[in-house]
Amino acid sequence: MAFTIIQQLKLSNYNYASIFTLPRRSNRVGNGRLISFPRNVPVIHMELLEDGNTSEITKLKEIKHKLQLVGINCDDSCIPGRFNRLYCPKCNGGQSVERSLSLHIIQNGDFAMWRCFRPDCGWAGRTFAGSDNVRRLMLSRQMTKNGFGLEPLGDKLIGYFAERMISEATLRRNSVMQLSGDQVVIAFPYKKDGVLVGCKFRTVEKKYWQERGTEKWFYGLDDINEAAEIIIVEGEIDKLAMEEAGFRNCISVPCGAPSKVSVRELPPWEKDTGYQYLWNCKEYLDKVSRVILATDGDQPGQALAEELARRLGKDRCWRVHWPKKDEFFFLNDANEVLKSLGTVALKEVIENAELYQLNISSQAA
Repeated sequence: MAFTIIQQLKLSNYNYASIFTLPRRSNRVGNGRLISFPRNVPVIHMELLEDGNTSEITKLKEIKHKLQLVGINCDDSCIPGRFNRLYCPKCNGGQSVERSLSLHIIQNGDFAMWRCFRPDCGWAGRTFAGSDNVRRLMLSRQMTKNGFGLEPLGDKLIGYFAERMISEATLRRNSVMQLSGDQVVIAFPYKKDGVLVGCKFRTVEKKYWQERGTEKWFYGLDDINEAAEIIIVEGEIDKLAMEEAGFRNCISVPCGAPSKVSVRELPPWEKDTGYQYLWNCKEYLDKVSRVILATDGDQPGQALAEELARRLGKDRCWRVHWPKKDEFFFLNDANEVLKSLGTVALKEVIENAELYQLNISSQAA
């Protein structure tokens, strides 16, 4: 069964009936994580909101007015809670006049964000209800290989990946490149619908950075476009390692792991800054019924798994057990397993993943 991710908000100031047509008994749900419901539940349009939701209607009208001020024509076809494809007022869709602007208005009208996915445009921005500010962002570099200064991988980096059991075929399929210049820097292009939306850079000494101002996305997003089951790992190389073991339905988080699990209540999604990539990829995660968390086995990796499970819903999450490295230590991630034990062992790790709640209970015991 596929599920829909819904914004986490306190029940005291949010009415779930304004999103879904639900039986009365389902209007109240537990707090503490993102809630999941079947995707085939119909969305209620703004004009059909129940009595008492006039504040939401007001916010939606305000958001649409602010969008009009920056040139985005948001008519009745723009449905809150969904990703809407519109004409970009900056590039007008280029020569093909395509609907290249992706607009998302949160269901209750608190927040809207947009981005043009034409490589030579990249216009993006966001706005909040109740605020006078509209943040507009024109990327400092064009979203192209030339704009990022990328070139094909040289022999040195091909050899670097070969030592990690990553083949040239996998590198090519994932468009892995390197930064132009004297310094040897790996470039992992991030794509959405085949369009370059960002790039992450990594030195062989494990120094990382991303282009400033780009939105956060999962790496390998297009590989889960129609997937009902996905694997989430902690790094781009681990995603490539999973592919070597036959798993293409794998994505990597873009920005590593927290040092520990937060003790605070989950924030509303627009303030969930450390996990914006989850929300930016919501339309993909909506389709997923099973999530295998294959983050690193160290403490930050375990903390990341817990934070992801809290937001995705622990009832649809599974957790892997990394095998032993020797008598005293365990292997830490997918690439370590691939290098040390091979593809068969990595497949077995994924196939033997346990339901997240059971996994946590066994660790506590």
